[in-house]
Amino acid sequence: MNEKAVIYCRVSDTKQKLEGHGLESQEVRCIDYAERCGYEVAKVFKDDASGGIADRPRFVEMLAFLEARKAESHIVIVDDINRISRSLEVHLMFREKLKAIGARFESPTQKFGEGADDRMVEMMLVNVAEYQRLKNAEQTKNRMWGRLKNGYWVFQAPRGYKFEKVGAHGKLLVKNEPVASILTEALEGFASGRFQTMAEVKRFLETFPEYPRDTKKGEVRIQRIRPLLTQSLFAGYVEHEGWGIKMTKGHHDPLISMETFQKIQDRLNGKPAKVPATLNLNEMMPLRGFVRCRSCGGPLTGGRSKGRNKYYFYYECQARGCSERRKSIPKNRIEGDFEALLASMQPRKELFHLLHAMLRDLWDAQAERGAAMVSAVKKELAEIERDIERLVDRTLDTTSSTLAKRYEQRLSDLEARKLVLIEQQSQIGRPQSTFERTSRTAMRFLANPLNLWNSKRIEDKRAVLKLTFSDQISYDRKQGYRTANLSLPFKVLGRINGEKREMVPAEGLEPPTP
Repeated sequence: MNEKAVIYCRVSDTKQKLEGHGLESQEVRCIDYAERCGYEVAKVFKDDASGGIADRPRFVEMLAFLEARKAESHIVIVDDINRISRSLEVHLMFREKLKAIGARFESPTQKFGEGADDRMVEMMLVNVAEYQRLKNAEQTKNRMWGRLKNGYWVFQAPRGYKFEKVGAHGKLLVKNEPVASILTEALEGFASGRFQTMAEVKRFLETFPEYPRDTKKGEVRIQRIRPLLTQSLFAGYVEHEGWGIKMTKGHHDPLISMETFQKIQDRLNGKPAKVPATLNLNEMMPLRGFVRCRSCGGPLTGGRSKGRNKYYFYYECQARGCSERRKSIPKNRIEGDFEALLASMQPRKELFHLLHAMLRDLWDAQAERGAAMVSAVKKELAEIERDIERLVDRTLDTTSSTLAKRYEQRLSDLEARKLVLIEQQSQIGRPQSTFERTSRTAMRFLANPLNLWNSKRIEDKRAVLKLTFSDQISYDRKQGYRTANLSLPFKVLGRINGEKREMVPAEGLEPPTP
């Protein structure tokens, strides 16, 4: 009767499955060895785990299989001794467990025995395998440390990024759209106070089908939000506290600015941003909180009532003592009147050349302010550098651990401020687009703000409210919208549009006679 045998194969990672020491090649060699020895192979077990750990699913399963057939003698065939383990401690533990259930290791490349010579050779080979594992890990860590130090992320790509080979950079983080843009909006929203809590960020991310989910129910775990908010990679920097690598400018494109990142950290550390009243809206009732009651001046709230087959949405005033309190205004009516108001704000086409000149003047004025701001930033950077030098000297001279900690904290704050200023210095005075492209976008909006309002995105509707009006607007339940306080561009266009006098002729006017 042929002796029973099982085959155990192991690789350290998925890559090895496809290369020279893959699972299939190990299995073929072990089967060939079993046939030459006349063994009957009962089962094959394949693991994908590190050789330095003992918790391997398939090895545990194999022990249970052999334990259930303890009455039969079994041989465990491995392709090579380092397939058992690359740790002497783990190897000895596995060996004793097999011995306890009446099984033993065999390999086509190594003789296992209980004699002194066989045991010495076996232990030497395991020690060599352990040394190679530790050395490989050490060399890999050193290479990773060097890449990190040079501004390259070497760990798993975070959400919003993926790895691609980019020229001389090698593997580089690049934006993974549309997740990158979704994350940018979420992070900037939390920094500005649009999202007050991490739960609001979570709900925002869940509104996008493209954003990866954490559960089968299609949820984003709340535990994943804080790591997103504290990830300096999104600001274009790499760091690893455990390896002693402080914030280093990365080679990848950031999702947010360092200034935005610092605002997020301030909020997480107890410095919440205030939300402008004009942003107190939601998707179903975009005018809620922005339109005010004509009678008392309080903001209109939104609600709904259930009919026989559907919900009916309405706006109403909830202020106590107001004559219009709880007198509902249908959603379709108040929003329809608002669309008519936007449609009435379209200026004459012949005024656009004048507006274009106005925008050019504003653009040039902003460029001048940008130059002044660059000088101010350079001055502040020089002051910070001097402060850092003084604090470093004080830290080295002090013998008080309490003072040393305070100096280190102050140094950390100064370094963070320095990074923000360096980023601002590279951006101030450098337009993100040309005047022609920027003015084209602005003119398209000023020509007809109703087009943007008709967008399905709540963010576009909020932009219309913010860019069109300088303050909240009043609504009368019987007479409709009252005179609105428009933003400067629409205010100027409205005055010009309503002007009844003719323009001055090109040749000018005769000077007055004394």
